[in-house]
Amino acid sequence: MVNIILLGPPGAGKGTQAKRLVDGRGMVQLSTGDMLREAKTSGTEMGNRVAEVMAKGQLVTDEIVIGLIEEKITGHAGGGFIFDGFPRTLPQADALAALMTRTGQTLDAVIEMQVDDAALVARISGRYTCGNCGAVYHDQTKPTAKPGCCDVCGSDKMVRRADDNEDALRQRLMEYYKKTSPLIGYYYAKHQLHAVDGLAGMDAVADAIAKVLDRQ
Repeated sequence: MVNIILLGPPGAGKGTQAKRLVDGRGMVQLSTGDMLREAKTSGTEMGNRVAEVMAKGQLVTDEIVIGLIEEKITGHAGGGFIFDGFPRTLPQADALAALMTRTGQTLDAVIEMQVDDAALVARISGRYTCGNCGAVYHDQTKPTAKPGCCDVCGSDKMVRRADDNEDALRQRLMEYYKKTSPLIGYYYAKHQLHAVDGLAGMDAVADAIAKVLDRQ
């Protein structure tokens, strides 16, 4: 069983690669957002704490998130875990390390999906989807065959995310680098960091990640 963290800025492709690992290796993706939404309606003691905090409009504490993660990993004997969206800060990284030790688990690899900011902005700001069937397109790399019409279903309802524009993306990148990039040095010092080219093709990125996991 291999447990990993996927690190990378918004749009680096972490979600895409996590899904491939779930489908291909039977790993379990632990998404902070998904866990909070699930806990809110679970009726468990921890879930009730989450619901109470969120009902007050307060931020969920690191202690609660760690508690939710512990619930998920305790007694699980599957293909390993992918930590998605946690840790984001150095105190969270320390808390996760303590949890793994306490539960007899190991963190086997931290995979940093490296990107060039300018290329990432160009890639994401050109994205749009079909509002009818969800097919994904791009202004430069994958335009529709007929302008404004989906190749899959023929719909003319093309949608762009409101935050998929250059200014919003650069702001999201800045937030990532301020809060999360210290983790790169943290895990490098622990000899757990492995870098892959996040702007390579999806299959090439998946192959690079597989090589890291197979060495663990």
